[in-house]
Amino acid sequence: MMGRVRWSVLARHWLCLIFGGALLMPYMMAGQVVWSLYGPSAPGDPLLAVQPVIFLAVLPIVALTGLALPVRELAAPPARDLLGAPVEPPRRDRPRTWDERRRSATWFTVHLAVGGVASGCTLAVAPFAVWTFLVPIVGNPLGLLGRPYGPGWSAAWWPPLGLASLAALLALVRGAGVLLARLAPALLGPSAAERLAQAEAHAQDLAGRARLARELHDSVGHALSVVTLQAAAAGRVLERDPATARTALAAIEHSARAALDDLDHVLGLLRDETPDRQPTPTLADLDDLIRASGAQVHTRIGDLTAVPALVSREAYRILQESLTNAIKHGHGPVRLAAAVHDDALHLQIANPLTPGLAAPAATGARGLAGMRERARLLRGTLQAGPEAGTWQVTVRLPLTPGSQ
Repeated sequence: MMGRVRWSVLARHWLCLIFGGALLMPYMMAGQVVWSLYGPSAPGDPLLAVQPVIFLAVLPIVALTGLALPVRELAAPPARDLLGAPVEPPRRDRPRTWDERRRSATWFTVHLAVGGVASGCTLAVAPFAVWTFLVPIVGNPLGLLGRPYGPGWSAAWWPPLGLASLAALLALVRGAGVLLARLAPALLGPSAAERLAQAEAHAQDLAGRARLARELHDSVGHALSVVTLQAAAAGRVLERDPATARTALAAIEHSARAALDDLDHVLGLLRDETPDRQPTPTLADLDDLIRASGAQVHTRIGDLTAVPALVSREAYRILQESLTNAIKHGHGPVRLAAAVHDDALHLQIANPLTPGLAAPAATGARGLAGMRERARLLRGTLQAGPEAGTWQVTVRLPLTPGSQ
């Protein structure tokens, strides 16, 4: 099994080398034409005598061609499929750089040069090996490679010579294939700058996924919590207090619609659509948030017009999660304060804890972690915990990066 695998790898490497030799042929033919027109004449010299000179002369032309051709796009699939090199075609969201051109031209030159030598040796050694096996049978009447030989035991040393030439050819092909397989990732793969750009793009993608997860948790999770609690409240007072039940049902309808809108917004981001959608809520929408929650909230709101849009959006989500925790884990009225002083936005949410229920720190760890992350990204601080029978969340968010 291992032998079959190794022979398969050698065959693919050999095919890649012959492909390089085939690409070199037009350059060699053009060089031969130029040599025949302008090169020194040497009557009686065989054609093969000038081939090494033409080979060396056309390599700079190959390199210049590699600078202009889209070598990476064309060479990456053969290098991956035939050489087994971990090379992916480049992303064409930016123009080719000179570093990329230089590396791809180097690959093009090396591939054609090594492939040309391997192809030439294959064309020469394979017929020679066959001929050496025929010499003991038919002899060498034309005197090729020396004096004439007749058939018989006197020519028995020719087949071992043919086998040795084949072994040398296999060693050459194997070494050339390994060389190309090792050079391919460095010359056809991404550069350091491209790897950095890919890492940044991956980090942005992860950040976007985390942001979407926070959006779903904060908006849809809040709405579902309100719907659950208000539905339970409406069921308890439906017969004896229809007015309160209607209020709870109205809050359920409002929260459900808001959750659908937020979910539609997040799904639109996942689909990378750009139609008109409702903007991300900010502190200007705080009254709607409080009304939709159905909870009794005592507010003390100062002038928030100086709060930047980014801070306002993140503060809204922090207040939304805090209000969700207050509804789930507390009872009685919620106290909510928001004001700007000392060049920072200060938020405070407090409500009595329901006796016997776990505090949000135990059951809402993901929400608290999301709030802390939002505050940290804005270089702010967030403190949350029980205090004198109440659960309090205190937040400070700088309005500018330098106002920590």
